[in-house]
Amino acid sequence: MKKILFLLSLVVVVATSCSKQNATPTAPVNEIVDTATSNLKYSGVFMNGNEGTVKGTANIYLNDGKYQLQLKDFSVTNGPDLHVYLSKETQPINFVDLGKLKSTNGNQVYDIPGTPDFSEYKFALVHCQQYDVLFGKSQLQQ
Repeated sequence: MKKILFLLSLVVVVATSCSKQNATPTAPVNEIVDTATSNLKYSGVFMNGNEGTVKGTANIYLNDGKYQLQLKDFSVTNGPDLHVYLSKETQPINFVDLGKLKSTNGNQVYDIPGTPDFSEYKFALVHCQQYDVLFGKSQLQQ
């Protein structure tokens, strides 16, 4: 009986964790980087990860000594707790969390804290933090 109650509890937790309440917003976002004052430093095309489908490009711009990551023409399959990472690997082991994904589609801009060494931080990732699942990756190149 205890095993059945445990399994039922586990099913309820998993089902509520994946509810729309925890899903990423789907309304399109249209944030832009001022390309007249910013220099494109790195760029890469997104590829699918272990879950869902992702499309678009990741661009890193430098503007007045500050770096920004732009997700351009971006779309991804929805999931709970999706975050944007700047990472040394394709699986987030050594990474900088740039925050929650703003939307499953559109153009989005994320500030990059400090001045990471882009010879090491070569990947932009969309990752489900809650379940440790990679949704998409982009290798950044000059």
